[in-house]
Amino acid sequence: MKVTVVGAGAVGASCAEYIAIKDFASEVVILDIKEGFAEGKAMDLMQTASLNGFDTKIIGSTSDYSKTANSDIAVITSGIPRKPGMTREELIGINAGIVKMVSKSLIEHSPNVIIIVVSNPMDTMTYLVHKTTDLPKNRIIGMGGALDSARFKYRLAEALGAPISDVDGMVIGGHSDKGMVPLINKAVRNSVSVSEFLSEERMNQVVQDTKVGGATLTGLLGTSAWYAPGAAVSAMVQAIACDTKKIFPCSALLEGEYGLTDLSIGVPCILGANGIEKIVEISLSDAEKSKLNESAEGVKKTNGLLEL
Repeated sequence: MKVTVVGAGAVGASCAEYIAIKDFASEVVILDIKEGFAEGKAMDLMQTASLNGFDTKIIGSTSDYSKTANSDIAVITSGIPRKPGMTREELIGINAGIVKMVSKSLIEHSPNVIIIVVSNPMDTMTYLVHKTTDLPKNRIIGMGGALDSARFKYRLAEALGAPISDVDGMVIGGHSDKGMVPLINKAVRNSVSVSEFLSEERMNQVVQDTKVGGATLTGLLGTSAWYAPGAAVSAMVQAIACDTKKIFPCSALLEGEYGLTDLSIGVPCILGANGIEKIVEISLSDAEKSKLNESAEGVKKTNGLLEL
């Protein structure tokens, strides 16, 4: 199993590190346009191998896509990160050009690759890859929902005073502060609805804290977060590489599912060796459907800014 990570910044490096530590890939290639940067990150990570007990080979390269040849999975993290006060949508002009070039270069050397898009605005960048490449839709996946759901579970465990292993919940919709839809009424603590433990006011606070999770971290860090995004991507890569058939909410191209067409947006998906093995259509309340439709309109508006 060969995995490529394009972008050796904080998210890309964290992703590569988590993949290596889990030791399910034989090789991880890191690419970056900055001279020597990916090579340095790869060398630094390889010097942790004996300490962390992994045998994954990590290679760094400055924009040499021939090194990525025959990759099974590729992760696109490249692009400019958010700064405090910026929305994900404000990144579209620069990042669209980068993602379009990167995806075409990857496919040129790995025609059977499965691409996971992390670059923001993530749903629109995922849609861009669908529209500008010939890959089948099951092999193009956006990361957002996996990260948003991890943040949702963190906030739920915090509110419940429970171990996070006791908590489960999911976020669907667009990967944006306004667009994401935390499914609070489906969230559980060890199969018991969280409404049995939390007041409606507290549940609403969990939802709001989840929706601004990325902006909160950007404000604290001065740039986008990287540990949780890297972990979210590595979990998705592992599910595909190991064919686990785990369900992750992730950005998939919809063609009638949930009553939506011609956009990529976060919905529950079964991930396996073929990428998206199945889009799972769960029952939603009228309120949840309305919020998902509002989110879809926001994503389509952002998609309209693309120069396809």
